[in-house]
Amino acid sequence: MQRLLVTLPFILISLLSHAQFELMGTANFMSGNCILLTPDVPYSEGLAYHNAKLDLTRYFEIEFDIFLGRKDEGADGITFVVHDDPREYKAYGTWGECMGYGRWSPNAYWANSITPSIAVEFDTYQNLQQNDPMYDHIAYLENGVSFHKTHWNNNKNDFNIEDDFLHDFRFSWDPSSQTITVKLDGMVVYQGKRDLVNDIFNGETSVIWGFTASTGKKSNLQYFCLRNLAYQPLENLIQPSSNGKAD
Repeated sequence: MQRLLVTLPFILISLLSHAQFELMGTANFMSGNCILLTPDVPYSEGLAYHNAKLDLTRYFEIEFDIFLGRKDEGADGITFVVHDDPREYKAYGTWGECMGYGRWSPNAYWANSITPSIAVEFDTYQNLQQNDPMYDHIAYLENGVSFHKTHWNNNKNDFNIEDDFLHDFRFSWDPSSQTITVKLDGMVVYQGKRDLVNDIFNGETSVIWGFTASTGKKSNLQYFCLRNLAYQPLENLIQPSSNGKAD
Protein backbone atom coordinates (compact mmCIF):
# COMPACT_ATOMS: atom_id res chain seq x y z
CA MET A 1 0.00 0.00 0.00
CA GLN A 2 1.38 3.42 -0.96
CA ARG A 3 1.65 6.16 1.63
CA LEU A 4 -1.17 8.68 1.86
CA LEU A 5 1.12 11.67 1.51
CA VAL A 6 2.30 10.40 -1.87
CA THR A 7 -0.93 9.22 -3.46
CA LEU A 8 -3.17 12.22 -2.68
CA PRO A 9 -2.78 15.89 -3.75
CA PHE A 10 -1.79 17.32 -0.38
CA ILE A 11 -0.32 20.73 0.30
CA LEU A 12 2.78 19.70 2.25
CA ILE A 13 4.05 21.97 5.01
CA SER A 14 7.47 21.40 6.55
CA LEU A 15 7.52 21.10 10.35
CA LEU A 16 11.25 20.82 10.83
CA SER A 17 12.04 24.30 12.18
CA HIS A 18 12.61 24.63 15.92
CA ALA A 19 11.49 28.27 15.63
CA GLN A 20 7.95 27.11 14.90
CA PHE A 21 7.43 25.84 18.46
CA GLU A 22 6.79 27.61 21.74
CA LEU A 23 8.11 25.67 24.74
CA MET A 24 7.26 25.49 28.44
CA GLY A 25 8.64 23.65 31.47
CA THR A 26 11.38 21.12 30.78
CA ALA A 27 10.83 21.18 26.99
CA ASN A 28 13.97 22.05 25.03
CA PHE A 29 15.34 21.87 21.52
CA MET A 30 17.40 18.84 20.52
CA SER A 31 19.53 18.03 17.51
CA GLY A 32 17.99 16.20 14.57
CA ASN A 33 14.88 18.42 14.43
CA CYS A 34 13.52 16.89 17.64
CA ILE A 35 12.17 18.50 20.79
CA LEU A 36 12.75 17.18 24.29
CA LEU A 37 9.66 17.05 26.49
CA THR A 38 11.06 15.47 29.66
CA PRO A 39 14.56 14.43 30.64
CA ASP A 40 14.88 11.17 32.56
CA VAL A 41 14.29 13.07 35.81
CA PRO A 42 11.41 12.67 38.32
CA TYR A 43 8.67 15.32 38.54
CA SER A 44 9.33 16.89 35.13
CA GLU A 45 6.74 18.48 32.84
CA GLY A 46 7.33 19.78 29.31
CA LEU A 47 5.03 21.23 26.65
CA ALA A 48 5.60 22.30 23.05
CA TYR A 49 3.00 24.08 20.89
CA HIS A 50 3.31 24.83 17.19
CA ASN A 51 2.83 28.54 16.50
CA ALA A 52 0.67 27.96 13.39
CA LYS A 53 -2.88 26.94 14.30
CA LEU A 54 -4.72 24.04 12.66
CA ASP A 55 -7.63 24.76 10.31
CA LEU A 56 -10.48 22.38 11.20
CA THR A 57 -12.39 23.23 8.02
CA ARG A 58 -9.80 21.32 5.97
CA TYR A 59 -8.62 17.73 5.81
CA PHE A 60 -5.13 17.32 7.28
CA GLU A 61 -2.67 14.70 8.42
CA ILE A 62 0.19 15.26 10.87
CA GLU A 63 3.07 12.80 10.91
CA PHE A 64 5.73 12.62 13.62
CA ASP A 65 7.92 10.30 15.64
CA ILE A 66 7.68 9.86 19.39
CA PHE A 67 10.21 8.45 21.83
CA LEU A 68 8.83 7.23 25.16
CA GLY A 69 11.99 6.06 26.88
CA ARG A 70 14.31 3.14 27.45
CA LYS A 71 13.01 1.93 30.83
CA ASP A 72 10.03 -0.41 30.90
CA GLU A 73 9.27 0.71 34.46
CA GLY A 74 9.48 4.41 33.58
CA ALA A 75 6.72 7.01 33.49
CA ASP A 76 4.44 8.64 32.55
CA GLY A 77 3.96 9.29 28.82
CA ILE A 78 3.19 11.83 26.09
CA THR A 79 -0.03 13.39 24.78
CA PHE A 80 -0.76 14.96 21.41
CA VAL A 81 -3.16 17.84 22.06
CA VAL A 82 -5.48 20.02 19.97
CA HIS A 83 -7.00 22.84 22.04
CA ASP A 84 -8.63 26.25 22.31
CA ASP A 85 -7.81 26.89 25.96
CA PRO A 86 -8.03 30.64 26.77
CA ARG A 87 -4.45 30.50 28.05
CA GLU A 88 -3.42 29.72 24.47
CA TYR A 89 0.31 28.89 24.28
CA LYS A 90 0.60 28.90 28.08
CA ALA A 91 -2.03 26.19 28.65
CA TYR A 92 -0.93 23.23 30.77
CA GLY A 93 -2.38 20.42 32.85
CA THR A 94 -1.37 18.36 35.87
CA TRP A 95 1.95 16.55 35.90
CA GLY A 96 2.53 12.84 36.67
CA GLU A 97 -0.33 10.56 35.69
CA CYS A 98 -2.04 13.37 33.74
CA MET A 99 1.04 13.88 31.54
CA GLY A 100 0.80 17.68 31.54
CA TYR A 101 -2.61 17.55 29.84
CA GLY A 102 -5.44 16.49 32.15
CA ARG A 103 -6.60 16.76 35.73
CA TRP A 104 -6.31 14.07 38.39
CA SER A 105 -10.12 13.62 38.65
CA PRO A 106 -12.87 14.33 36.06
CA ASN A 107 -14.76 16.24 38.74
CA ALA A 108 -11.80 18.36 39.85
CA TYR A 109 -12.77 21.31 37.65
CA TRP A 110 -10.53 23.65 39.65
CA ALA A 111 -7.40 21.63 38.84
CA ASN A 112 -5.11 22.58 35.96
CA SER A 113 -6.13 20.95 32.68
CA ILE A 114 -6.24 21.92 29.01
CA THR A 115 -9.80 22.59 27.88
CA PRO A 116 -11.61 22.74 25.53
CA SER A 117 -9.49 20.12 23.85
CA ILE A 118 -9.01 16.66 22.46
CA ALA A 119 -5.91 14.57 23.00
CA VAL A 120 -4.30 11.22 22.27
CA GLU A 121 -2.30 9.83 25.17
CA PHE A 122 0.61 7.41 24.96
CA ASP A 123 0.52 6.16 28.53
CA THR A 124 3.45 4.16 29.88
CA TYR A 125 2.56 3.79 33.55
CA GLN A 126 -0.44 2.29 35.34
CA ASN A 127 -2.48 4.75 37.39
CA LEU A 128 -5.68 3.11 38.62
CA GLN A 129 -7.40 6.44 39.21
CA GLN A 130 -7.29 7.02 35.44
CA ASN A 131 -8.55 3.47 34.70
CA ASP A 132 -5.14 2.50 33.29
CA PRO A 133 -4.39 -1.15 32.51
CA MET A 134 -1.15 -2.72 33.72
CA TYR A 135 0.49 -2.35 30.30
CA ASP A 136 1.36 0.57 28.04
CA HIS A 137 -1.59 1.84 26.00
CA ILE A 138 -3.05 4.56 23.80
CA ALA A 139 -6.33 6.37 24.51
CA TYR A 140 -8.44 9.21 23.15
CA LEU A 141 -9.25 12.00 25.65
CA GLU A 142 -11.39 15.14 25.73
CA ASN A 143 -11.58 18.41 27.65
CA GLY A 144 -8.73 17.84 30.07
CA VAL A 145 -10.07 14.55 31.45
CA SER A 146 -7.35 11.90 31.74
CA PHE A 147 -9.76 9.18 32.87
CA HIS A 148 -10.64 6.91 29.95
CA LYS A 149 -13.01 3.96 29.58
CA THR A 150 -11.36 2.39 26.54
CA HIS A 151 -7.81 2.03 25.27
CA TRP A 152 -5.69 0.33 22.59
CA ASN A 153 -2.82 -2.05 23.32
CA ASN A 154 -2.79 -4.25 20.19
CA ASN A 155 -4.47 -6.97 22.28
CA LYS A 156 -1.18 -7.63 24.06
CA ASN A 157 -0.95 -7.71 27.84
CA ASP A 158 2.79 -7.09 27.54
CA PHE A 159 2.44 -4.14 25.14
CA ASN A 160 5.49 -1.90 25.61
CA ILE A 161 6.41 1.37 23.89
CA GLU A 162 9.25 2.25 26.31
CA ASP A 163 11.50 0.20 24.06
CA ASP A 164 14.29 2.63 23.04
CA PHE A 165 12.77 3.06 19.56
CA LEU A 166 11.10 5.93 17.73
CA HIS A 167 7.47 5.18 16.89
CA ASP A 168 5.70 6.62 13.84
CA PHE A 169 2.48 8.41 14.81
CA ARG A 170 -0.09 9.95 12.48
CA PHE A 171 -3.15 12.01 13.31
CA SER A 172 -5.67 12.89 10.61
CA TRP A 173 -8.91 14.88 10.59
CA ASP A 174 -11.60 14.65 7.90
CA PRO A 175 -14.14 17.47 8.37
CA SER A 176 -16.47 16.14 5.67
CA SER A 177 -17.14 12.96 7.66
CA GLN A 178 -16.08 14.40 11.04
CA THR A 179 -13.67 11.50 11.48
CA ILE A 180 -10.51 11.38 13.60
CA THR A 181 -8.00 8.67 12.68
CA VAL A 182 -4.92 7.86 14.73
CA LYS A 183 -2.18 5.47 13.60
CA LEU A 184 0.86 4.12 15.40
CA ASP A 185 3.52 2.30 13.38
CA GLY A 186 1.04 1.85 10.54
CA MET A 187 -1.79 0.43 12.66
CA VAL A 188 -5.07 2.23 13.34
CA VAL A 189 -5.19 2.66 17.12
CA TYR A 190 -8.24 4.95 17.26
CA GLN A 191 -10.93 6.04 14.84
CA GLY A 192 -14.04 7.94 15.81
CA LYS A 193 -16.57 10.49 14.63
CA ARG A 194 -16.89 13.79 16.47
CA ASP A 195 -18.16 17.25 15.54
CA LEU A 196 -15.04 18.96 16.84
CA VAL A 197 -15.99 22.47 15.75
CA ASN A 198 -19.43 22.54 17.40
CA ASP A 199 -19.26 19.92 20.17
CA ILE A 200 -15.74 20.63 21.46
CA PHE A 201 -14.60 24.07 20.26
CA ASN A 202 -17.88 26.04 20.36
CA GLY A 203 -17.74 27.04 16.70
CA GLU A 204 -14.01 27.84 16.59
CA THR A 205 -12.21 26.42 13.54
CA SER A 206 -8.65 27.66 14.22
CA VAL A 207 -7.02 25.76 17.11
CA ILE A 208 -3.65 25.28 18.79
CA TRP A 209 -1.84 21.94 18.71
CA GLY A 210 1.22 20.39 20.25
CA PHE A 211 2.59 17.92 22.76
CA THR A 212 2.71 17.52 26.52
CA ALA A 213 4.57 15.05 28.73
CA SER A 214 5.49 14.54 32.36
CA THR A 215 7.08 12.24 34.88
CA GLY A 216 6.32 11.48 38.53
CA LYS A 217 8.28 9.42 41.05
CA LYS A 218 9.40 7.35 38.08
CA SER A 219 10.70 8.89 34.88
CA ASN A 220 11.86 8.40 31.30
CA LEU A 221 13.49 10.39 28.52
CA GLN A 222 10.60 11.52 26.29
CA TYR A 223 10.71 13.53 23.06
CA PHE A 224 9.17 13.93 19.60
CA CYS A 225 10.37 14.65 16.07
CA LEU A 226 8.03 16.32 13.56
CA ARG A 227 8.06 15.26 9.95
CA ASN A 228 5.11 16.66 8.01
CA LEU A 229 1.81 18.47 8.16
CA ALA A 230 -0.25 17.99 4.99
CA TYR A 231 -3.50 19.75 4.12
CA GLN A 232 -5.85 18.66 1.34
CA PRO A 233 -8.71 20.63 -0.24
CA LEU A 234 -11.98 18.95 0.64
CA GLU A 235 -13.06 18.67 -2.99
CA ASN A 236 -10.00 16.51 -3.71
CA LEU A 237 -10.48 14.08 -0.84
CA ILE A 238 -10.50 10.46 -2.03
CA GLN A 239 -13.20 8.59 -0.14
CA PRO A 240 -12.77 4.91 0.81
CA SER A 241 -14.64 2.40 -1.30
CA SER A 242 -16.95 -0.23 0.18
CA ASN A 243 -14.05 -2.69 0.46
CA GLY A 244 -12.22 -0.34 2.82
CA LYS A 245 -9.50 0.64 0.30
CA ALA A 246 -9.03 4.00 -1.35
CA ASP A 247 -10.56 4.24 -4.84
